[in-house]
Amino acid sequence: MSDKRHEVQHVTIHGHRRAYVRVGSGPVLLLLHGLGCDHTTWEPVIDTLAKRYTVIAPDLLGHGESAKPRADYSVGGYANGMRDLLTVLNIDKVTVVGHSFGGGVAMQFAYQFPERTERMMLVASGGLGPEVSPGIRAITSPGFHQVMGLLTLPVVRHVGVAGLKAASSTGLRATRDLGEVADIYDSFKDPHARAAIRHVVRAVVDWKGQIVTMADRAYLTDAMPMAVVWGRDDHVIPVRHASNAAALAPKARIEVIPNAGHFPHKDHPERFAKILHDWIRTTQPATYSRAKWRTLLRNGQVGPAAPAGVTSIRRAGATTA
Repeated sequence: MSDKRHEVQHVTIHGHRRAYVRVGSGPVLLLLHGLGCDHTTWEPVIDTLAKRYTVIAPDLLGHGESAKPRADYSVGGYANGMRDLLTVLNIDKVTVVGHSFGGGVAMQFAYQFPERTERMMLVASGGLGPEVSPGIRAITSPGFHQVMGLLTLPVVRHVGVAGLKAASSTGLRATRDLGEVADIYDSFKDPHARAAIRHVVRAVVDWKGQIVTMADRAYLTDAMPMAVVWGRDDHVIPVRHASNAAALAPKARIEVIPNAGHFPHKDHPERFAKILHDWIRTTQPATYSRAKWRTLLRNGQVGPAAPAGVTSIRRAGATTA
């Protein structure tokens, strides 16, 4: 599996530079990364996906090579930004794939722009339950910016990054994702990046956990194919949130990948690409109907969204539950 870095392109929208990678041809996949990451989180799967699809992998505002202004870092603001980027790139419709925080953006994009969304895949996504790792909640605490400024001084940062990467190489489930955490930690050396991440987290997390949820709008997924992919050993957002997704959207395809953490697309890129392609191959893209959307909104969700028992979870490489 190729893991090369792809050429990053730039476009200025609303006065802010937006970075993105565009590879391949065919139906369009919009790949949205998680908090503190950038488009490179998708590098292990981009080349495989580009054999069949046009892959658009942006750096969200405040991340990677994109601008880091004092701006709107809400999920709605990010969804608007993706609409504008696709418009500039002359792309009308996409299958949107969102990882972690990017899953929340994907949900919002599908909700705000159903006429431009063919399908939605959520990967270890936020928005499916309140629980989240203490490290993410800590970003909302007073003094985070100042403390992280000290922790990212050159010598301290180098030791910290090296320690996290060493721990990730032990093969232990509990330390599986620390290599990616090390990259995020290293990116915090930029004070503008730290400020942007703080604004992002405060928009979706408080001391109790996640604020944003798809629970009250999950019934709208009746209008488009939805899939959820999770790593069984995720220590950032609990894998049981995949069961929440199955309860909220019974028609969704749910895949739990064994021996994978919060980044299943990096832990098992070939399996992830196969799941994504098989899901696209076996579903029809959503066709937006204003009348159907109006009916769904008027009828709303009747009664509790979650059934008492969930038996629809499929585990990649394992038997169906």
